[in-house]
Amino acid sequence: MKTNPGFFFEDYRLGQTIRHAIPRTISGGERALYHGLYPARHALYSSDDFATRCGFDAAPLDDLLVFHTVFGKTVPDVSLNAVANLGYAEGRWLRPVFPGETITSVSEVIGLKENSNGRTGVVWVRTIGSNEKGAPVLEYVRWVMVRKRDPEAATPETQVPELERTVAPDRLVVPEALTFDGYDFTLAGEPHRWGDYEIGERIDHVDRVTIEEAEHMLATRLWQNTAKVHFDATFREDGKRLIYGGHVISMARALSFNGLANAQMIVALNAGSHTGPCFAGDTIGAWSEVLDKAETSRPGVGALRLRLVAHRADTDSFLLKDDQGKYASGVLLDLDVWVLVPK
Repeated sequence: MKTNPGFFFEDYRLGQTIRHAIPRTISGGERALYHGLYPARHALYSSDDFATRCGFDAAPLDDLLVFHTVFGKTVPDVSLNAVANLGYAEGRWLRPVFPGETITSVSEVIGLKENSNGRTGVVWVRTIGSNEKGAPVLEYVRWVMVRKRDPEAATPETQVPELERTVAPDRLVVPEALTFDGYDFTLAGEPHRWGDYEIGERIDHVDRVTIEEAEHMLATRLWQNTAKVHFDATFREDGKRLIYGGHVISMARALSFNGLANAQMIVALNAGSHTGPCFAGDTIGAWSEVLDKAETSRPGVGALRLRLVAHRADTDSFLLKDDQGKYASGVLLDLDVWVLVPK
């Protein structure tokens, strides 16, 4: 048998290291396509001139473009047979990526737990994406629910990893070149500085986007994400293609420009959950809540910890959970990130 059916739950072992196939050289054309797929307008990623004023030689690639590339490498080995991608933690962007760099991914299995139904289990992996020089550019933990090939198959002893609830501010990596000394707030699109945001403040990002079938499949192919639920309409009983969760993340991040135009760089992913399914035809909006603020080691650069929530347009803004503490119907994404903002 020469074809690859992907890993099932009983195929994983604690401590297993998986080198993922197909290195990916990222070009400037992918940046243009990314900005065509999403209303991404953060100036640092849009303009070489703006980026040089911020200390870089040219505009780096969008943080989430890098995330999708690293993530996409892992899908054939981690989530090809997944029922759901459950969450993220301990994510850090370690250095900017520029056009022409080649990205590879490696994952380590750090947790396993069979579900009580005996048909699925949860797999935790820590993934590191690196460039062609072997320098890490991104690391994160994610956990997925994966089908068993054989419900009767023996599975490893349960081990659930202990994960940090947030990335500590002193572990945020501020790029060495970054400076906001020459920052132009007019060109960036908004005047709001780090000090203008208050802990507990909520921002309705106002704008809405209807998700299209062709666009999400194009995006998912771009990241070489081969998960069956995104392409094969026969894979689900309802005959629908599930929108790749990363597509929702990027759409919400792009929508957040309206109110957070100066949140130029994502530097950490503290936590994240895809709380509800998204399908073509859904119209989504987004809102953010300021959870924390922190100084950084770099003068003029502050960090905001943000909750970014994506929801269907028929769901009220700022609605997150119901009276029972469950995510409200229509909430699609609950993401917790650190971003860098000029002071």
